[in-house]
Amino acid sequence: MSDALTITGLDCFYGEVQVLREFALDLRRGEVLCLLGRNGAGKTTALKAIMGLVPAHAGSIKLGDVELTDLPAYQVPKAGVAYVPQGRRLFSEMTVAENLDIGLMTRGKGAATREAVLELFPVLRERLKQRSGTLSGGEQQMLAMARALCVEPDVLLLDEPTEGLMPSMIARIRETVARLRERGVSTILVEQRVDAVLPVADRVAFIENGRNREIVDVQRLRDDPHLVRRYVGVG
Repeated sequence: MSDALTITGLDCFYGEVQVLREFALDLRRGEVLCLLGRNGAGKTTALKAIMGLVPAHAGSIKLGDVELTDLPAYQVPKAGVAYVPQGRRLFSEMTVAENLDIGLMTRGKGAATREAVLELFPVLRERLKQRSGTLSGGEQQMLAMARALCVEPDVLLLDEPTEGLMPSMIARIRETVARLRERGVSTILVEQRVDAVLPVADRVAFIENGRNREIVDVQRLRDDPHLVRRYVGVG
């Protein structure tokens, strides 16, 4: 299977504090790759670096043949990468429809794309005229994902998408990620909940002190739960 995204030798800093150190990662086409690690390990920084929101002091981030570190941040979504940050970051005073329109405009998409996205999240069709700030937490997460998918990405980055959601909503998010994989979308998923990862991930990368220490198939993680305890500190 060819790679959708390849990161090599990536160094990133916040001020003088180095967060990513020679970070390397390969995301295969049509797979779900989960990043696991303790708080502060560098998982979110890796996603922000891909999006150009944290500058790369060294290294390469390639989307196919496109070098993303050469692009300003606003052009990364146009290249085919979508990002759903932790906390959703919706425009709370704007309606559901208006939030979706922002995603559609990013790559010049139209009604057909919006319709395809609403098929994934039918509850949003009933909320198009509702202000996004009045949605439930689960509905806001769906809207954040829907807005990202309006750019028709090749690669989707999800940062803690199940945080604070009840089990039924977690199941819906998981089902959506699985359906996107069937459509050929490659996903990097940052999660803290191992039970949320196992049903949907293909591989798991363990991030520690700004480095990718090990990538394993999810079946190996099921067979050897001590890996989680070693890198994350929980069973």
